[in-house]
Order: sequence, then structure tokens, then C-alpha cells
Amino acid sequence: METNLIAEVSNGLGSHALEDVISYGITLGKNILAAVLIYFIGSYIIKRILKIFTKLMEKKQMEASLFTFLNSLVQIVLYFILIIAIISVLGIETSSFVALFASAGVAIGMALSGTLQNFAGGVMILLFRPFRVGDVIEAQGFTGGVKAIQIFNTILCTPDNQTIIVPNGPLSTGNIRNYSKEPLRRVDINVEVAYGTKPEDVRAVLDKICNNDARIIKDVEGKTPTSPMTSMSASSIVFQLRVWCDGANYWGVLLDNTENIYNELTAAGIEIPFQQLDVHIRQ
Repeated sequence: METNLIAEVSNGLGSHALEDVISYGITLGKNILAAVLIYFIGSYIIKRILKIFTKLMEKKQMEASLFTFLNSLVQIVLYFILIIAIISVLGIETSSFVALFASAGVAIGMALSGTLQNFAGGVMILLFRPFRVGDVIEAQGFTGGVKAIQIFNTILCTPDNQTIIVPNGPLSTGNIRNYSKEPLRRVDINVEVAYGTKPEDVRAVLDKICNNDARIIKDVEGKTPTSPMTSMSASSIVFQLRVWCDGANYWGVLLDNTENIYNELTAAGIEIPFQQLDVHIRQ
């Protein structure tokens, strides 16, 4: 009697266990099928979103380095959301994963605070474009041509061919002097002559120099050459030659005409004084 009862109970338990296994297998199969469908549909949607994002960035003519970074960032975020959705469909608790990634994000953010500041600065520079590749700027105590604008750093090349790597964080918040922003630049050259020299004689020499240099702008209103007397120093009177030229010709106009002024003043017999001190001795 007891043996028959045990057999019946065993058969009942076995049938229930088999039914549970079959039910679990069917549910798991449905979940796996749903996860596969979500993966393919989600992947298709992500590709479409990335294509739209790419066209939008190309329309806005975004810098290549910023576009590459943002495109990768958007792709990572979208696939992360897709993975969370797949895990959720499979019946796995997702709150722990989200909490883990959030904690990791906070820890990484604190550890990389300086790097994140440079990243934010790089984004600001690439978005608002206070300077571009090829511009000559002065910033953070350095002057040079902008060789590359990266996400975290800006690469400068100095006139003596040194490479300077400037972090974007302080660069984006500091003062920047962009020598290439405007198409025209004014060249100022101080000219010191001895006391007793007639101003009209000095201006005649300076006018001749300007007329002989085709790079100097002469026919634009407000941009014509001028040479006012600016000060009277201890040993000389000072004129300042002010001329306008294309930004690309700035250094050539400055250096060439500094030498031309010396040669022409010397040829005209106008004295160029040197610093001197007169001492009067009384008995």
C-alpha cells in the first residue's frame, strides 16, 4: 500500500516537473526569439538614426574630429540602451546593471575631471570656432599657427618650428588673440629722428616708401597710410608709420619697410639718434 502511494506521488511530481521544464523552455524560447527580433530591429533603427545624425552634422559643417567623437558617443549610448532592452526581455534584472554603470560613470568622472574639462573646452572651441586650423593665435603665453584642433588639446606650431600642445580647458576660458581673424591688418612702425628735423621731410620719405610698396593698401577709405608724430622722447621725436595690408603680408610689410625706412632716412641725410645723455659740469 505504501509502495503504491509512493509510486503515485513520484509519478505526479515527475509529470509536474516535466511540465514546468517544458513551460520554462517555451517561455525562454519566446524570450530569446523576442530578444533576437529586438536586436535586429534596434540595430536597424540605430543605423537610421546615425545616418540622420551624420547628414545633420554635415549640413552644419561640423569639424571632423568633433563629428567623429560625437558619432561614436551617440552610437555607444544607443547600443547600450539596446543591450539593456535585450537583457530586460530575457528576464534578467536590469536595475543592478544601470546602478553599476552609473556608479562607474561617477567614479570615472571624478578621476578624469581635468580631462573632462579639456573635452568640454574642445567641444566649445569646435562649436564656436574662435579660431580655425591655419590661424595664427596668441594664447596661454604662446604664439603660433594652429596645426590641429583635437578633442582634448590644440596643437600650435611656433615660428621657429616648435610644437606646442595646449590643453583645451584653459584655452577655451582664457584670452585668445587671433591674428588671422580679420582679412586686413595694420602695420605700425615707429620712426625716431633727431630734434631739429622737419616733419615734412620725414613724411616725404615715408610717403615715398609707401608708394613703392604694392602690398600697402592706398585706395580704401579709412585705410590710407598715415604718419603722425606720436611723442617727443628724451633723445628724439617719434613718428609712427601706420599702413594697412592683407593679413598674409603683415610680416613682410613690417620687416621690409623697417629696413627701407632706415636706408631712405640715411640717404636723405636725416639723423637717426641713439640713446645719449648730455652731462654739464659746473665749476
